[in-house]
Amino acid sequence: MTAATLSTPASRSGKPAGRPAGLVTRADERSYIRILVVLDTTVLIIALLVGYVARFGDDEPSGSEIPYVLVAPGLVLAWLVSLKALGCYDDRVIGYGADEYRRVSSASLRLAGAIAIAGYIADVGVSRGFLGISFAVGTLGLEVARFAARKRLHRARSRGAGWSRKVLVVGDTAHVLELVHTLRREPYAGYHVVGACIPDALLAPVAQRLGDVPVVGSFRGIPEAATAIGADTVAVTASGELTAARLRRLGWQLEGTGVDLVVAPALTDVAGPRIHTRPVAGLPLIHVEAPEFRGARKLVKGFVDRSASSLALALLLPLIAFIALAIKLDSRGPVLFRQVRVGRGGQEFGVFKFRTMVVNADVLLAELAARNETDGLMFKMRDDPRVTRVGRLLRKWSLDELPQLVNVLLGQMSLVGPRPPLPSEVARYDGDVARRLLVKPGMTGLWQVSGRSDLSWEDGIRLDLYYVENWSLAADLTILWKTFGAVVNSRGAY
Repeated sequence: MTAATLSTPASRSGKPAGRPAGLVTRADERSYIRILVVLDTTVLIIALLVGYVARFGDDEPSGSEIPYVLVAPGLVLAWLVSLKALGCYDDRVIGYGADEYRRVSSASLRLAGAIAIAGYIADVGVSRGFLGISFAVGTLGLEVARFAARKRLHRARSRGAGWSRKVLVVGDTAHVLELVHTLRREPYAGYHVVGACIPDALLAPVAQRLGDVPVVGSFRGIPEAATAIGADTVAVTASGELTAARLRRLGWQLEGTGVDLVVAPALTDVAGPRIHTRPVAGLPLIHVEAPEFRGARKLVKGFVDRSASSLALALLLPLIAFIALAIKLDSRGPVLFRQVRVGRGGQEFGVFKFRTMVVNADVLLAELAARNETDGLMFKMRDDPRVTRVGRLLRKWSLDELPQLVNVLLGQMSLVGPRPPLPSEVARYDGDVARRLLVKPGMTGLWQVSGRSDLSWEDGIRLDLYYVENWSLAADLTILWKTFGAVVNSRGAY
């Protein structure tokens, strides 16, 4: 496919041929970064004002020659420089993932440490209370501001607006389709596929599409294809024709064009902490650590689970009593529903839930089987006639699962983990799905914060397996935090 052929998509999109790739996207990106700088500056000014008022009140600091009116602007400038130096405005980390938050915290802590050391050496009499309060409020405020900005960006991206990278996917057809599906699974990540390049042998004399993705060229004209469709990122996936030499040459060809090169490995669903890159003879070897299913971190997780569940049960006792009374008054039957589920290692246990259905729900299931609204091994139905009036409210806010805190306290479940399966589901597991049983099931998990009943069976299993392979205490805290948002929004709850 020649350069002349590649100019056709550019003319259809209204972009002149030869225009720098991703020009509009880069402008949107710079606009978002400017917004972050303004937000950060505003937060830092407020933090310093709070620190000053909290330490000194409305009075001038007595017995101090330190001009705080000059210290504050200098501290704001130094803080912004620290954020910039640690890559907090790097387009590779902002808008998605936890690295942005880690860098913001690291920049703040490093600056605080540097100022503390410099103040001690130079014997500068800046109030430690003022600095301590300012840095605490500022660090927290920066994280909250970044979170708010990111949520606004994610909502815009989900609507097809907002700053997103325009991606040209390069590889053979099977791997291109797989990568496109993966990127579209999370549109808020900001990777919008606009075209694909496939091997010469697979090109047809007429215009081709892989799904709804247009094929805009072959491996011989990747830079030209990126320019023609206005892509700012080239994502390379697996292909036998893309040798190391050709990939290296592609990197050289993209230098100075404003187009980023991203290599998508065939290994998927492995979190960053388990991956380490080791350059050997110029080859970046990816070392993947085995998942951890025992050890000190597991003991800590168990301790946190039992401590948090006992505290939650004590605090929520009045609410639990009120729900029990409502269930009793609403319909005939017991307050609690105990169902056999399968836990870690295939051990069966009785999971506790507030009863949300009529007493003969299992008998009625056979009559409703044809109305199942989900695929896979689960039964889900939005307007299930078996659900009681109180049960609908409990399910909407996930309050029916509060008795599972007892299962957590008994060590049968965890606060965070895969969904506890039924024995009938486990009996039909294949080898891959059975890996869900390597850890304790959880009251909440990736499946709940990602849509719950709105998820397909395949996506639910994928999220559960991802958690099993990549769990960490930090990830558990993140999932618990996101659970509150999922419950408040009632997303996928029925």
